[in-house]
Amino acid sequence: MKDPLHKLCPESRRLFLERCARTALGVSILPWFQDTALLGANPVERANPGARASAKQAQANAGAATAAGFGSANRIIILRLDGGMSHIDTFDPKSGASKGPKGAISTKAGFQISEFLPHTALVADKLCLIRSMSAKVGVHQSARYLMRTGFEPRGTIKHPVIGAWAQHYLGPSHETLPSSVSINHNSDHGNGFFPATYTPLPIIDPDAGLQHSVPYSGMKSIEERLQLVRQVDASFQSRFPDENIAAYNDFYDTTVRLMKSKELRSFDIKNEPETLRASYGEGKFGRGCLLARRLVENGVRFVEVSSGGWDMHNNLQESMENTGAEFDRAFAALVGDLDSRGLLQSTVVAVTTEFGRKPDFTGSGRGHYPSVFSTVLAGAGVKRGFVYGKSDALGAKVEEKPLSIGELHATLGWAAGLPLEKTATAPNGRPFTVGNQSRPVQEIFA
Repeated sequence: MKDPLHKLCPESRRLFLERCARTALGVSILPWFQDTALLGANPVERANPGARASAKQAQANAGAATAAGFGSANRIIILRLDGGMSHIDTFDPKSGASKGPKGAISTKAGFQISEFLPHTALVADKLCLIRSMSAKVGVHQSARYLMRTGFEPRGTIKHPVIGAWAQHYLGPSHETLPSSVSINHNSDHGNGFFPATYTPLPIIDPDAGLQHSVPYSGMKSIEERLQLVRQVDASFQSRFPDENIAAYNDFYDTTVRLMKSKELRSFDIKNEPETLRASYGEGKFGRGCLLARRLVENGVRFVEVSSGGWDMHNNLQESMENTGAEFDRAFAALVGDLDSRGLLQSTVVAVTTEFGRKPDFTGSGRGHYPSVFSTVLAGAGVKRGFVYGKSDALGAKVEEKPLSIGELHATLGWAAGLPLEKTATAPNGRPFTVGNQSRPVQEIFA
């Protein structure tokens, strides 16, 4: 073909479309589109998402509604501790050779956690500790991808996060608000092989909330600009049929509704009482947890909040007294806040990390260790004050009830009411399931 546009790779065409959209609309809350070939949804599904959601929900519920935990979670909050949380210095303290800079404290739930987590100890009766997580990936980027998606990274495909799976099977969670939000992190590949409109909306600064949601001054109204964009789209698509344009148009409509709605206030944590804001702490992670609570309370289904600084090869004690303390305060506040509002019974909160840390304490820190680590769940029918699985006396290997990352994803998907055995086909023709064909751990549900 002679037209130079056809010579552009899909990524270049995507950049062309995105830059045109930013310029024309005068806003910059477009999703972090990564794979243009994955943008379009079936036109029938786009035209009637409610019918799609109802049909898929019925399929998900068939024969499963009475099983423990199925569909108990209307909302999911994932707290991502990036860098690799030390299980021994948090939720699985040990004595003897593995002992770290601090010991253990007892909780009213009957189990012990690290002295680094005094606030968490006060809400331990609402938590389910999983002390038998295990994986084979000990490199940050690959392990982070595995924990976010339930799949090991592959060069030819991107896998979706739980929020994208839920939007695929259950439809949008709110008429105006996004179904998924990522706080303190650019959401990058969150949509996976699903349409890019499933990508979690990134909020980089929870104090600032949803930035650039107001059109620049001195420009045409948003409706006028949107009409111009559609005119360009129509001409472009008549010459070069591209499903990406339909996906962008869907996003434009959603964006305009959000920009003009009262739901924008959901992103403003300044509307919370000062005493409540203080209970979450002054750090970015604490503010992110407070924003997560506001969002799920107002209709967002899936929120992930990132906390960095957990790669504690050195200065573990100092890092835990800072990063660990920020997490401790914010996590306890989030669990208590959700519970006091009656939201915890229908919201599952998951504390996840890339891997654990080595049992050997060098006097300053611990290295990467995927063989055994801990995860914490709370809410949505999960047993309270419960410990699932066990590591050995040194925290070096799983001793009872090993649990894979795929099984964790299947468990979260089960709680959200997703059909675990139903496959979704990626553009390369391969079928995938929530949790990579793993089974949920129903024992953790009450």
